[in-house]
Amino acid sequence: MHSKIQEILKEIEKFSAKNIEDAEQFRIKYLSKKGLVTGLFNDLKNVAAEEKKEVGKLLNDLKNSAQEKFDKFKNDFESTVHSDKNDNDLSLPTDFIDVGARHPLSIIRNKINEIFSRIGFTVSEGREIEDDWHNFSALNFPEEHPARDMQDTFFIKKNPDIALRTHTSSVQIRVMESEKPPIRKLFPGRVYRNEAISSRAHCFFHQVEGLYVDKNISFADLRQVLFYFAKEMFGEDTKTRLRPSYFPFTEPSAEMDISCFLCGGKGCAFCKHTGWVEILGCGMVDPNVLKNCNIDPEIYSGYAFGMGIERITNLKYRVKDIRMFSENDLRFLKQFKSAY
Repeated sequence: MHSKIQEILKEIEKFSAKNIEDAEQFRIKYLSKKGLVTGLFNDLKNVAAEEKKEVGKLLNDLKNSAQEKFDKFKNDFESTVHSDKNDNDLSLPTDFIDVGARHPLSIIRNKINEIFSRIGFTVSEGREIEDDWHNFSALNFPEEHPARDMQDTFFIKKNPDIALRTHTSSVQIRVMESEKPPIRKLFPGRVYRNEAISSRAHCFFHQVEGLYVDKNISFADLRQVLFYFAKEMFGEDTKTRLRPSYFPFTEPSAEMDISCFLCGGKGCAFCKHTGWVEILGCGMVDPNVLKNCNIDPEIYSGYAFGMGIERITNLKYRVKDIRMFSENDLRFLKQFKSAY
């Protein structure tokens, strides 16, 4: 038994493995259930009783030597394989990073800002939580006036009233209070109204409003600016029309339509067979609004207009459900990578 142990020990010490397969063969030959070391343990019962303790110790040493050698083979080859898998071949083509897309509302907002910037408008933004004066009263909404019912409001505090702004007109008031004419500003931002959410309406949405206050401003100036905007946004062939309307803060007031670009004005389901699609509201700033902001209406006049960014985006991209703009579905948003 002693000679067999020494012979196998020498074999183990001399054994050399070139790969993980050689290491596995080593394990099978010496450490498996039918391996040489296991066989010697099975023969231990045939050893004389007085020698069993000494032979048992030699067998344990032999088994430990074989196990240590196998563990070393395994660690060496596994680390080599792991290192090979993580080596970067710098000669290979790179994987292109998937570039994100701008949100469609941001695309249209930037486009609107860019169009009006060409004719001298600059952007101003304001707070989304407003008091009653800037959101209603200064804009010619008297208390208990039925015009206040046009906008269902999220009130944060009552007496005095504090609310989420229902339009970006509140920023117009703050600008007219703090700046002297001439004022030529654009006011983009998010607004809030307590409305039922559906494919056509939401409790929050986005607006862009414009304001121009100076001497000798007329409705003709307003019409030409909006005519220019419509052609730049929707194309040279776009036709426009103004319809009388009502807003508390402008007089006279109008709504602007453009010719349906799907049917060319002939009438289709999109334009409800009228040939026209409404895009914004506008009018001359009411003299009372100018007075509320300490601007003399005998010297200055102005015009204002406002449009929903979702509305313009729907017209440009024919999105049927307004809720898609706030659901953050990447399948929807990735469609706008190439837009503008």
